[in-house]
Amino acid sequence: MKTTDPPIIIEKNIEVSKDQLWKALTDPGQMRQWFFENIPDFRPVVGFETEFPVVSDGKTFTHLWQVTEAKPHEKISYRWRYAEYGGDSVVHFQINGSGDDCQLQLTLEILKAFPQDIAEFKRESGIAGWNYFLDRLKIYLEAS
Repeated sequence: MKTTDPPIIIEKNIEVSKDQLWKALTDPGQMRQWFFENIPDFRPVVGFETEFPVVSDGKTFTHLWQVTEAKPHEKISYRWRYAEYGGDSVVHFQINGSGDDCQLQLTLEILKAFPQDIAEFKRESGIAGWNYFLDRLKIYLEAS
């Protein structure tokens, strides 16, 4: 993914309350159910940092996250980088809607280009990955 690429924007309708969706996006116990099972900790507090490794096709991607924005029940944003590779991005989870019918809008912005010779950093891979995770989130929440 390059800085010249448009942001990745994915929207999902999820039939839960804003409170339930917020908790799934920010509670480490729930995040482990649908996102990454080895997230050591997470707090929706600006400045909070966490890191954890993910292995894919024999390559390690140590995720480096730093919360940059936290508006309870509305929006959580964090920088998303990797220890082993150049590149920098920010992901925003925006919650819209009311009652038990929310719309989640994910936006991924590239701040500094990621290596183009690694398949996981291709735009198509990013789109597929975010669709996978948001589908898992929807299934997790609507099955609860």
